[in-house]
Amino acid sequence: MDNRGFFLTWQAIRSQLAAMPSELYLIRLIHRQTRRPFPGERLWTATQLVGAATIRFLRIRNCEGCDVYIQPYAGNQNAGYILVDLDRADPTVVAVMRANGHDPCVVLQTSPGRLQAWVRLSTAPLEPAVATAAGKHLARLYGGDVASTDWRHLGRLAGFTNQKPARRTPDRCAPWVKLIHARVNLAPRAEALLQSIRQRAQPPSYPTSRFSIDSTATEPGSAEEATAIYRGCMNRWHILERFPQPDWSIVDLWVARYLLAQGKPASQIQNILRLSSPQFPRRHGDPDDYLRRTVVRAAFPSPAGRAVCHAHARASTPLETSRACSNSTGGR
Repeated sequence: MDNRGFFLTWQAIRSQLAAMPSELYLIRLIHRQTRRPFPGERLWTATQLVGAATIRFLRIRNCEGCDVYIQPYAGNQNAGYILVDLDRADPTVVAVMRANGHDPCVVLQTSPGRLQAWVRLSTAPLEPAVATAAGKHLARLYGGDVASTDWRHLGRLAGFTNQKPARRTPDRCAPWVKLIHARVNLAPRAEALLQSIRQRAQPPSYPTSRFSIDSTATEPGSAEEATAIYRGCMNRWHILERFPQPDWSIVDLWVARYLLAQGKPASQIQNILRLSSPQFPRRHGDPDDYLRRTVVRAAFPSPAGRAVCHAHARASTPLETSRACSNSTGGR
C-alpha cells in the first residue's frame, strides 16, 4: 500500500467531511465500465469513513474502476447541502458565489476545468421539493448542470480518481478529485434564498375547481365538494408529479395548514379531510384523533422536518432510494 497516497486520501476525506458535517453519509461506488453500483452500499459516520480499513477498501475499489460518490444523508429529506455541478466552470464562479452570499462550504476539482460546489443552506433537513428547486436555481445562476440538481444528487469524494474515460489526462491517467476549498459555513443568504424558493414552490393557491374555499364558504356538505377542495390543492401543488408515492398524512397536513391560513375552522377542516383524504381512514386506529392532531400540528409553522413520501422511503433500502437519483451512474 502506498503510504503517501493513503495519507493524502485520508487528509482529503477528513477535510471534506469536516467542512460538511452530518450524522451520516451515503457512499456509492459506481463501476465506470459496467455502470453498476458496487453491492453492499451503506451509510457511514465520519469516524467510520476516515478509518484506515474503510479508506483502504475505497482505494482498492477506486483502482478497480469505481468512482466514489458521497451525500450527507437525512433519510427522505435533504440534509441541508445543495450540490452545484459546475461543468466547464468559469475560474471566477466561486468568487461570484461568495459575492452573492452563496458561499460554498466545499469546492472540488473533479477534473481539470470542472468543479463541484456544496452550498449549505440549512442546519436542519430540507423538504425534497425545496432542495431540488434551490439546486436548479443555483445551477442556473452560476452556469451549473441543471440535470444534476435532484435533492438526492451525490457529489464526488475527494482523494480518489475520476474514472470517467472522457476526463482522462493527455497521458491517459485518471485525474484526482482535488479539494480546492473546505470550511464549515452556512451561506450568508441561505435564509433569503430558501424563503424565496418556498414562496414559489408552495404559494398561497386556490384549487382549480368550481368550488370556492374562501373563508366565507359554507362547510362542505358532500364528499364531492370536499374532494374538489383537496384535489384542487393537489393539482395546484403538483403533488403526484413531484411525489409518485405520496405520504397522504403529510399531504393532509399541507391541506390543513393551507385551509387554516384561509380562516377555516378546525371542525370544517377535519370534515374536509375525512371526506376527501385518499383511502381515509387508511390504517389510523383512531381516525377522529388523527384528524384532531393533524389540525393542531398544522397550526404551527412549517418545520424543516418530515416531507412527503417519508413512510415509503423508510420502507426502502438506501440503495433503492439512491437509484432514483439522476446521477445513479455517476457525475462529473
